[in-house]
Amino acid sequence: MERIRTYFRRLGYRIKRWFSGDHTIFTFAVIACLVWTWGAISAMNRNWQLEQRLESRRKELALLQLEISELELENQYYSSEEYQELAARDKQNKVLDGESLIYLPPNSDYAKHKHDVKTVEVVEDEPSNYEQWLSFLFGA
Repeated sequence: MERIRTYFRRLGYRIKRWFSGDHTIFTFAVIACLVWTWGAISAMNRNWQLEQRLESRRKELALLQLEISELELENQYYSSEEYQELAARDKQNKVLDGESLIYLPPNSDYAKHKHDVKTVEVVEDEPSNYEQWLSFLFGA
């Protein structure tokens, strides 16, 4: 029984000691610092995520503006007289005065592959190690 009483006295002493003025203020200061640090880190993380979203939206906007300008140029081309003439020639087989239409036979295989580039592998003899040293030392 004396042992239990001693244990509770010690426990009471420790509790009173931890909740004394100095310890309470220190504990409160540590907790306040942790809360402030956590809030600052959370705010920085949120700002970074928002910046990433904003940057992706800016890129998307630039891409859409580029597509819009491309489509506007395409519309201008389609409304030009040059395109209308080419389309009429292509789709309706129209010709200008004095022009005649010539039908050519399909190309042969020789004609299709006449201008193909053929690669020629040039193999240079690499000088021997002795020749490389002579060239290095004497500049020959």
